[in-house]
Amino acid sequence: MGNCASALVQGVQFYKAAKNEEQAVGLKHLLLGGYHPSDIEFVSAFDIDKRKVGRDLAEAIFSPPNNTLKLSEVPKSGTIVQKGPVMDGVGEYLKNIIQISDTPQVNVAERLKASKTEIVLSMLPSGAAKASEWYAEQAMKAKCAFVNVTPVPLASDQAWSERFEKASVPVVGDDLVDQVGATALHKTLLRLLSENGVKISETYQLDVGGGTESLDTLDRTKDVKRAIKTKTVATALPYKTEIVAGSTDFVDFLENRRDSYFWIQGTYFGNVPMSMDIRLCTVDAPNAGSVLFDVIRAVKIALDRKAKGSLESVSAYAFKNPPRAKPLDVAEQWFQEFIQGKRER
Repeated sequence: MGNCASALVQGVQFYKAAKNEEQAVGLKHLLLGGYHPSDIEFVSAFDIDKRKVGRDLAEAIFSPPNNTLKLSEVPKSGTIVQKGPVMDGVGEYLKNIIQISDTPQVNVAERLKASKTEIVLSMLPSGAAKASEWYAEQAMKAKCAFVNVTPVPLASDQAWSERFEKASVPVVGDDLVDQVGATALHKTLLRLLSENGVKISETYQLDVGGGTESLDTLDRTKDVKRAIKTKTVATALPYKTEIVAGSTDFVDFLENRRDSYFWIQGTYFGNVPMSMDIRLCTVDAPNAGSVLFDVIRAVKIALDRKAKGSLESVSAYAFKNPPRAKPLDVAEQWFQEFIQGKRER
């Protein structure tokens, strides 16, 4: 129940009354496959921090250490945050920030069944690999679809995909893209320049952020996320070149904000050199909202069709490390074809 969960819950309330595209500024799709954002209902929630466990979802999303923007007033939902397992969920850098609840942990799979949960969103810290896999297990036990927002390889791992297939439920992932994403922007710029005949020789994209997720990334998954982002950015070019992309540092007073820095160097007509410096400033949590709205509704469509295993089209559209990475335009086409029923997965 971190910052991204807070923005997601607030977003459902924010767009609840939107009846047309003009009233849905900030969303890519108001309606998707017949589903509206207001069709999303939060019926179960889990955390380990004592300031969230035992509280209504509407209160927990604004409890420390959450520090993202307040987008809307959220009425009490009746959904109480339950204590999940700690496992590897708290990194060294977060030990003085997270206050672990002494409430006994619940049986997550039974809670998912009792609440009639259909889709589980794993919004754990990036470094919580064991916990990510454990929640995936609970989702399969409860016959729930699984959305892996983290970079832990699940949807992109063949063995895990086969397990979800055997459990007869879908899985999507891994590592969610942002709506105003540094990775997507980087790829778009590189592709635009390359298609115009510019030869890219070197490029980097580095992120500096505040908030618990940025701190946890610096502590436990900096190298993993850098490898994923670099690999994803490389798909934008038809040739190999020097690329570095990923998180680089934490600044506490940025809170839930993130600054992304881009540098691109290359040559154009007559072998004349060019270089480009860009800075992108965003707030982290709301950046996940629009994409998650699309993912949740697409997975619900998959459930309606009784699809199972890795959904390659949804994963390619919304995640940095999908089972099959594709250029942005191809991923968009795949996603639309899936929504329209023209692609099986």
